[in-house]
Amino acid sequence: MAEGETSLNGLELSKRWRDAADCGAEMLRFVVEQVPQIYCLEVESNSQEEEEVVQSRLLQPLECFLFGEDPQAGLEKLQQGSASSQLCGRVFKEGETVYSCRDCAIDPTCVLCMDCFQDSVHKGHRYKMHASSGGGFCDCGDLEAWKTGPCCSKHDPGAPTAMETPGLRERAQKLFQVLLRYATDLLVWEESYELAAELQPRVKEDTYYCVLYNDEHHSYDHVIYTLQRSVQCDHSEAHTHTALIDKEGRRAVKRGKLRSCQQAKDLIRSHSEHISLQPLRVEILHSAVMAHQSFAMRLGTWFQQIIGYSVGFRQVFCQVALEPSSEGDQPSLISRLMLHDSRLYKGARKFIHELIFCSLLMETEYKRRFAIEFTKHYKQLQKDYTLDDHERSISITALSVQIFTVPTLARQLIEEGNVIKVIVDTVMELLSEHLDANHRFHFQGYNSDKFFRIQVIFHDLRYILISKPSLWTEELRTQFLEGFRVFLGLLHCMQGMEEVKRQFGQHIEVEPEWEAGFSIQRQLRHILVMFQDWCSSDETVLLLSFRECHRALMRCNNQPFQSEATDYYMCKHILHVSPYKVSQEPVSIHLPISRALAGLYVQLCYTGAVRRLHEFMDPSCDFTWFAEHPLRCVVLAAQVSAEMWRRNGLSLVSQVYYYHDVKCRDEMYDKDVIMLQIAASKMDPNHFIMLILQRFELFDVFNGSLASKDQELLKQWNRLTEEMLYLLIIIVGERYVPGISHVTKEDVTMREVIHLLCIQPMAHSSLVKGLPENESHETGLETVIPKVATFKKPGVSGHGLYEVKKECLPEFNPFFFHYSKSQHSKAEDAQKKRRTQEGSDKALRPPVPPPFCPAFSSIVHLLCCDILIHILRRVLQRAVEDRATYWTEAMIQRVPFACQGLLEEKAQLGASTVEQVTFDFSLKARTIGSEHSKSVFHLLSKMTALPSLEAQKDMIKWTLQMFEMVKCLREKSSPAASMSVEQTKPEEIVPDKDKAERKRKAEAAKLHRQKIMAQMSAMQKNFIESHKMLYDNMPESSQGDCAMELGELCVAVGPQRGSTPAEREVLTCILCQEEQEVQARSPAMVLTACVQRSTVLTQCRGKTLANNETMYPLFMPPDLAVGTHTGSCGHVMHATCWQKYFEAVQNTTRNRLHAELIIDLENGEYMCPLCKSLCNTVVPLIPLEPLTLNYENAELVGQLLTLPRWIQILSARIKGLNHLRGESPGLFETISDGDTALCGEGQPDFRSILSFGVKEKYSDSIAEMLVVCATTVHRVGLQTGPNELCPAVPVMSWNTCAFTIQAIENLLQEEDKTLFGSLQNRQLAGLKAVVQFSATQRLKSSQAVIQKHFTDMLGALLPTMSSESTPSILEVDFFHLLVGLVLAIPALYQEEAVDLQPSAVRMLSFLLRRGVTPFLRCAALFFNCLTGVPPPEELSSTTGRYLRALCSYLALPCDVFQLFQEHRGTVFPLLQRWCGHPAVTKALKGEMQTISYPRKRNRLIELPEDYSALLNQASHFQCPNSTDDERKHPTLCLFCGTILCSQSTCCHSQLDGEEVGACTAHAATCGAGVGMFLRIRECEMVLMASKTRGSTYPAPYLDDYGETDPQLGRGNPLHLCPERYRKLHQLWQQHCILEEIARSLEVVNVMFAFEWQML
Repeated sequence: MAEGETSLNGLELSKRWRDAADCGAEMLRFVVEQVPQIYCLEVESNSQEEEEVVQSRLLQPLECFLFGEDPQAGLEKLQQGSASSQLCGRVFKEGETVYSCRDCAIDPTCVLCMDCFQDSVHKGHRYKMHASSGGGFCDCGDLEAWKTGPCCSKHDPGAPTAMETPGLRERAQKLFQVLLRYATDLLVWEESYELAAELQPRVKEDTYYCVLYNDEHHSYDHVIYTLQRSVQCDHSEAHTHTALIDKEGRRAVKRGKLRSCQQAKDLIRSHSEHISLQPLRVEILHSAVMAHQSFAMRLGTWFQQIIGYSVGFRQVFCQVALEPSSEGDQPSLISRLMLHDSRLYKGARKFIHELIFCSLLMETEYKRRFAIEFTKHYKQLQKDYTLDDHERSISITALSVQIFTVPTLARQLIEEGNVIKVIVDTVMELLSEHLDANHRFHFQGYNSDKFFRIQVIFHDLRYILISKPSLWTEELRTQFLEGFRVFLGLLHCMQGMEEVKRQFGQHIEVEPEWEAGFSIQRQLRHILVMFQDWCSSDETVLLLSFRECHRALMRCNNQPFQSEATDYYMCKHILHVSPYKVSQEPVSIHLPISRALAGLYVQLCYTGAVRRLHEFMDPSCDFTWFAEHPLRCVVLAAQVSAEMWRRNGLSLVSQVYYYHDVKCRDEMYDKDVIMLQIAASKMDPNHFIMLILQRFELFDVFNGSLASKDQELLKQWNRLTEEMLYLLIIIVGERYVPGISHVTKEDVTMREVIHLLCIQPMAHSSLVKGLPENESHETGLETVIPKVATFKKPGVSGHGLYEVKKECLPEFNPFFFHYSKSQHSKAEDAQKKRRTQEGSDKALRPPVPPPFCPAFSSIVHLLCCDILIHILRRVLQRAVEDRATYWTEAMIQRVPFACQGLLEEKAQLGASTVEQVTFDFSLKARTIGSEHSKSVFHLLSKMTALPSLEAQKDMIKWTLQMFEMVKCLREKSSPAASMSVEQTKPEEIVPDKDKAERKRKAEAAKLHRQKIMAQMSAMQKNFIESHKMLYDNMPESSQGDCAMELGELCVAVGPQRGSTPAEREVLTCILCQEEQEVQARSPAMVLTACVQRSTVLTQCRGKTLANNETMYPLFMPPDLAVGTHTGSCGHVMHATCWQKYFEAVQNTTRNRLHAELIIDLENGEYMCPLCKSLCNTVVPLIPLEPLTLNYENAELVGQLLTLPRWIQILSARIKGLNHLRGESPGLFETISDGDTALCGEGQPDFRSILSFGVKEKYSDSIAEMLVVCATTVHRVGLQTGPNELCPAVPVMSWNTCAFTIQAIENLLQEEDKTLFGSLQNRQLAGLKAVVQFSATQRLKSSQAVIQKHFTDMLGALLPTMSSESTPSILEVDFFHLLVGLVLAIPALYQEEAVDLQPSAVRMLSFLLRRGVTPFLRCAALFFNCLTGVPPPEELSSTTGRYLRALCSYLALPCDVFQLFQEHRGTVFPLLQRWCGHPAVTKALKGEMQTISYPRKRNRLIELPEDYSALLNQASHFQCPNSTDDERKHPTLCLFCGTILCSQSTCCHSQLDGEEVGACTAHAATCGAGVGMFLRIRECEMVLMASKTRGSTYPAPYLDDYGETDPQLGRGNPLHLCPERYRKLHQLWQQHCILEEIARSLEVVNVMFAFEWQML
């Protein structure tokens, strides 16, 4: 039957199915028969062939049945009447960039894909971008997700049409029912050997698969190791298996009989158990089971394809997926898949999730029905997830964000399913194991992974509460309050959890667990605020919620009092309260119910509902109880600050830190302060402060006399007194809370920003970190920052800074309650320094706070109560009596702020008559204790004379002035009278005197500075006169002076060459600090240097050199593919000092962790002792010998030695040397007799020009350093082993000289700088040292080798002397050739007694003018460093006759025609011979690439101004070696613009026999091992210098606040900073990448080495 069906085409099969009585059964039977004949027939099937068979034999007939005709024709008809979907629905992959609009998104979870964002209105809004964690989808088209612009241009609402083809809907429904049930049954199937009855094959084969599943317990290496030893595969095959297991979730690693598969399974389990305690999950599946499961997975993509054709198909599919099962005990198909999610492997999960995304979540009605199903199974799904070991992104629970964030769905789920209760009950059930006997959480010994998974559930509660309702129904109120009650039950288990008790005597042995509690607290932080916002949106709900919260607090039994209430007496006031000492009894920092009650009370005041509170609450409730637990918490923090809990370890210190930290304080510390303010507004002021004294354990300290002599105890009392006064200042002064005073959230944020900027100017990111975020991750900073600060743009490094505006400074409060100790100190110092610079006093006056709301207005009476006056008198009295151990300056600093009653009294007197004002702080402060001159006012007056309080004197004087001002207001005096009164007071005159004194001192200091500067100037002039010789020897002055004084020509070469000035160079060693003159026979002095391969000048980036080119580098190709650059920082050392330093570096560095990442000791690398530049060799300093020519003889020789004669002499000399060595003519057989006719006569004439001087022999030390440097250049340049006898050693020295000069000339031209005078002295010294080093190489090599090199190089110029291997002039870089010939030519006439200096009489006669300027510039630099002849002044400026001066310096005519006319007879035959070279013919035919001159300058690629364009480019990047859709790391090479797939095994390759990543392999060809890459999705640069070394570097993209954004952590729009990109360009052009890497690694302490070769 199967064969017969196979022979039928799809249309015939579909017709047969339609005619059958049960078409579904017929289709299923067909699938059952066909699938085993297609899938799992071989161990490794051909996926492409398999897909073609599946398409033709299975899917094509099914599609024919669906459309009732040819699928293509049916699809065309369908699409003619259908519109595209309004929803985008693109499912995000992990790492994909997504965008959220901060202006228009309903919440931060509403995001757009790259394509939709680019075509939407949000591109011009305030948007954020970040990398998706995977699993979400694009919200484009979702009207509930956006305030404006819900659709991009591609997803504008269309009118979807229904399927009008007759019977199409019915056929689709039948097909989906059969296939979706088939796929569901197979995916949830748990039998390994058998299938369901209807799926059983006719003949069961004895073929099985050993299938290995993915888990999160074993690493890649563990699995590879296990597979290699279990199934006998090599490393590459095992790696492939492991990669696919990680990607898909499972992989068949063996196919065979049941027994062999069982053996493989046992081996895998046993081997994996040896590595990990948990074995790998392995199962044996029958081939039929594998085949059907494979086809079920294939159906997933087919379903997506089909339902993407039409909205109607999608609706039918959703209906089938959600319809109840015909079997009563079975849920719907989609529910079955959800409930089995945690048991499925990764690939099956992705199949289900993507199917849900493209179907159920794209239709509003079906999304609602799916949400109800999801909520129904929510608890079970979360339980399964907590036991799962896979990440949340591939768990079905991750779909909650797509459901719960939809406002209408959220409210419907609350009303119909009470989803809040469901979520909280789930949390409670999962955390129930952590409840102690008191029904409070205790997390000691918890499982961190499971606990993390439970915490994720809180996100769902936050999603549900994101959008508060604008309209409440009765059902919504009922269900919300029920959910709130359940939530209070969760808070009840947290109230008072993890109590601590002060440790006495012995330090705690084991640190208690505390992170878990704070972790939950952080998760609940926004949820608590959101509950309060929901409550505040309806007055009835708010009042009922407050009542429920109050009842919950009353039910809490944590930290009960151990004894009965007693009476406490102070200043004739009695407090009846139970005794409690924080230092002796258990106390907890977790009080969520108390804090929730405080938040709800503030909302009552803010909305005005507090007026109805008596209807819901007992008016006689005890507010002392409200304040009790928050006060204990504040006291605990104060005692920890006083170091009373040192023996309790770091866990308590950490808890107190987070209690005040910005991440937790708004729902911990801030709410405790609010609760204390609530209690202060309801209690008697004297009783409230007495309660504070009692809980701070200072009641007896202020109620009697201090009797203790224990210095430690006195110190604790002092510190607690400071904290107690600080708390009172906060309770009275901190009013910036909507509901406590009439302020807005914007006012609150503005005040926070002002106080942060008063510490120091800050970057935007620092400000954001210092501000609390709301549930939408917004701080409100952008709206207030322009009002309070000015922005200072960043430079080439650093970031932009905000500075507080001057008009906002009066808002500064040194005792701002969100300051930490260090912040308080920094802010106070900064503001005092500012006031001193402005010439003002140092008094930091408290700002006038906004008035309290009516419900809190009674708090101000704390300032004038008897107990506070008593406390202030005690503190001031101890200071006046100068009892050092009983008071501190910090106490006195707090007293004026505790006297804020003066500001309050002044404000009330200004607003009302004296009779109406009941606030009498000034009267009490003057009268209480005045009979003994111990009132607050008298004590403050006495303190102005205390020298120990000099720093507080200005503030005390301001306080006394305020006393007088209030007194005048009470006596109804005029301001003028009050001023006269003030002026009569002796203490009031002091400020004016102080101001005058400060002004006098400032003027004296200014005169003193001017006098010192004059002395320094005179000393400087004297030094210059005394050491004039040093300044005369400076390179800049010596060049000009010599030329002017001697009146010589500025010509570097030829008979008219200028003289080399005599310079005496005395240098100081940076190590031993001893001076030494640079001389040929003196011990060597060396410059630090770094030799590296470079492609900075390449004209053919990415070219790979052939072996024969790398082995003999005599001729540098004109494309400059790879050069050898030698750079120096210019620091000088003795050679012996350097050797000792290098040995010490080797000995000390070997023991350093990951030292090989910073410096490569094996290759001679070290850091410069002074500037820490990376170096790998030293260049010996060779003295430049002075030389003065006899111009008459030189001119005569120049006339006799014409160009033809010069060529003849050289030819004859070379031939003669070959005869002396006994070599056959070989090379010179083609030289005619006429060419050698003048050999004998010409030799002495030519020698007379070369013999400009006799060089001295060099010292052994210099000779040794010459070998060291030459060997390094040879080794690095050719990437070979060190070999000082290699013939290529001198060639590489000449090449590095030429290439370094070319690189410097290119950089100067790039930066538009002059050729001479632009280089720093150290740069110029390094260049001269390299040139002189290269010039001396002929002395350290065999003369025969040098002569051979010269002969070969000359052959490129003189074709008569060339051989078959000699390149044409099109294949040679002429500057490298010039340097080589000039430095090698003396070897032709080398004798033992005479050492000839390099010369160049006619080398420059073969140049063309067009495009020759870079060559001329390089030649001028070369000859200047070689001969020391100073250049003309025109070459040191950018104006004037630049080219004429350049030609003059090189002894060339300015007219190129004149040059050829003078030597026409010689040059014309040469041109003919050059053009006859085969390479020229190839170039003319276009068969060979040629270089045009001047060469193009290499630049870093052009980057788009907007970073989103780069992200868009990366989103469309396709890995060339992979077809999967897994996350990639697209990385952009800034040298050539290639996008690479980094950190991915798919693009690994072999380099020198080692496996490396794509970036490392690319850098080897593109940058000679050096790379500069931009990781696009991470927004960070990577610098690479070798296979094993690299470092990260800030990207050149900045946000609007002048900051970079690595990893797109903040997500702000980014734009290219041209200055920073130019700096990167300079880093590359100056060959400083290697140095930058070394410096960054030196600074960063590398604990775990990063495998840069795998990048």
